[in-house]
Amino acid sequence: MFTWAYPDFTLAAVGLLLLSGLLALYTRRTHRLGRRLGAGAGRLAWKLPLRLVAGVLLLLAWLGPALGVRQQAVRSSGQDVWLLVDVSRSMDAADVAPTRLLRAQAALQEIAAAFPADRLGLIVFGTQAYVQCPLTYDQASLQLFLTTLSTRLTSAGPTTLRSPLELLLARLGPPTTAPGAAAPRTVAAVLVSDGEDFGENLEPTLRALGRTGARVYTVGVGTAAGGPVPAPGGRATLRDDRGRPVVSRLREAPLLQVAAQTGGQYIPLNDRENGLPTLLARLRNLPPAASAATARTVAVADNRYRYPLGAALVLLLLDSLLTVRVLRLEL
Repeated sequence: MFTWAYPDFTLAAVGLLLLSGLLALYTRRTHRLGRRLGAGAGRLAWKLPLRLVAGVLLLLAWLGPALGVRQQAVRSSGQDVWLLVDVSRSMDAADVAPTRLLRAQAALQEIAAAFPADRLGLIVFGTQAYVQCPLTYDQASLQLFLTTLSTRLTSAGPTTLRSPLELLLARLGPPTTAPGAAAPRTVAAVLVSDGEDFGENLEPTLRALGRTGARVYTVGVGTAAGGPVPAPGGRATLRDDRGRPVVSRLREAPLLQVAAQTGGQYIPLNDRENGLPTLLARLRNLPPAASAATARTVAVADNRYRYPLGAALVLLLLDSLLTVRVLRLEL
């Protein structure tokens, strides 16, 4: 079956129209100049279809034509990765461009795409926490949930880090060594937040998580200087009881505590620091649980962009090598 990797035909049509317009403008100007100098520009005409075809082939390569699918073997270490995302109102602050939540959303999509053969789940939290997407191999479903992240998913109120960690603990369940039970899986969690925590003591929950062997990697989104929190609707700034703008600042201490007590690591994420490559490397190098390694195959679209791209490069090379003398200047 013929498919496209990036089926943005509207943008491709705009590019084709732009290319045609530029070629038409170039032809008109050359013809006008030749007519003023008493010389013809007809011999240039054969190059125009060449350039137009090259441009069309480049657009086809950009769209990513794929013919059928191929099965690609991937090795899974039996890894489960939970994504815990803060969707409280402070995540709308713009001290990290474009906003904290949008920057976190992009990072989470990159993390999800890096583990196509493992199970991933999504937990969102603010005043409360709930499972937005259970553990799944379905990348498309998870990516869809990630695109819908919004600070409107939870009610307004104080943020608590204990709530998502307790929900994670409940999802992990008690360890089992019963005969015939499923092989244990390596479990990791990525908690993305600005660190604002108005909840209770985290110590009991962190000790319980530490006993499960799950590692929690924390990602601090924001800056120490902070930024104003937009009011609902985004047209004004949220103000406190005294009428002063509410400013949210990154609080690293609780995130450092969570990472340290669960064997994880704290990662900064802002306009100056991007610890995402370090986080991906840590997740890929997690020690696998005993007997948990499995092999799976995934269907991958057979992208054949290289064929129109190669043909376009040949035509462009031919265009540059073959010159046409339109005007002859005599002294």
